[in-house]
Amino acid sequence: MDNRFFIDSEHLSPKALEKKHRLENDPASRKDHMEYLPGMEIIESDVCSQVLSQMRSYDYTKYTARDVRAALEHTTCSIEDLKALLSPAAEPFIEQMAERARLETSKHFGNTVYLFTPLYIANYCENYCVYCGFNCYNHIKRMKLNMEQIEKEMRVISESGMEEILILTGESRIESNIEYIGEACKLARKYFRMVGLEIYPVNTDEYKYLHECGADYVTVFQETYDTDRYEQLHLLGHKRVWPYRFDAQERALRGGMRGVAFSALLGLSDFRKDALASALHLYFLQRKYPHAEMSLSCPRLRPIINNDKINPLDVHERQLCQVLCAYRIFLPFVGITVSSRESAEFRNGIVKIAATKVSAGVSTGIGDHENKYNGKENGEERGDEQFEIDDNRSLDKMYKDIEGEGLQPVLNDYLYV
Repeated sequence: MDNRFFIDSEHLSPKALEKKHRLENDPASRKDHMEYLPGMEIIESDVCSQVLSQMRSYDYTKYTARDVRAALEHTTCSIEDLKALLSPAAEPFIEQMAERARLETSKHFGNTVYLFTPLYIANYCENYCVYCGFNCYNHIKRMKLNMEQIEKEMRVISESGMEEILILTGESRIESNIEYIGEACKLARKYFRMVGLEIYPVNTDEYKYLHECGADYVTVFQETYDTDRYEQLHLLGHKRVWPYRFDAQERALRGGMRGVAFSALLGLSDFRKDALASALHLYFLQRKYPHAEMSLSCPRLRPIINNDKINPLDVHERQLCQVLCAYRIFLPFVGITVSSRESAEFRNGIVKIAATKVSAGVSTGIGDHENKYNGKENGEERGDEQFEIDDNRSLDKMYKDIEGEGLQPVLNDYLYV
């Protein structure tokens, strides 16, 4: 396993430390990552096999400059064209790709950029994912907001002018059960026009319940589509089950969610193959559910508490730009989100090319928005953050910067009637 992922273990009990080391060093001690656990819904779908077939056969070294030029000349971008645009052969064509992406973005989204903010309501987690600050073996301050605290945070965010919120939890069914998340959704509907969820994957009937509570869309990071690498990085917990996570968006759509979002965490495995798989996961699912709104994110690894060595060592900003431009050319109608993991400079540039949605006023800690938005300490306890962000701009600052780039910031583009 990559040593840069290991975290400080000095605060673990001897028993916990022994189990952690056994999971890390003895693959036989870990459950089969392709086998469903009790209670996990299995759905019949051909999307997974299509994505894996394309990803596993993808040899990006075979593509040439001629293939890239041909892809850029085609009016409609095929899967084969996408593969060329994600290949190393396309790196000298970034400027041409950016111009094509800019035209597609302008054609379908005008000059608008959508703004939202995430709200972390709990950081308890039952998974051991070695790269994540919330993982169950990382010694951090754990916290779960009660409904009064959640409403206080939501009120502060709403008063800033924000109209969309993304509710996040650690992946713990015990501490953050479906009913708890559902009540948070009901509160969010009082303050926001759009409510998103980024929680642990659940079954279709549970997505239906959360939608009835007020949730509009669901975001799930597959992390990596490389099943072997996934097994090495997810050593314990429900998240270890790769196929159940893969089918989460489809279960959400079957449960009535209006939209779903997809992502790999670039830097965990071969980023070109993960980028291809993310785009095709959306592409094949969109063909089955053409009514649904779908979007892509493109996050890179960030340092976490107790480990500042985690970085996307093989995915630089130019390569990230290549991926985002390829996404836009292949999927001109989909939303593309670039999070505060990236620098203000990069985000200011990419919204003029391919991105259509950015977060603002972000805190990945628990219970921190009053300090974040009002600039005052209230003396209340806070939970530790999931990862370090790069772009700390407030909503007001982000709004003005987007306007300064000649674009139109948008806080809401959907009304219930």
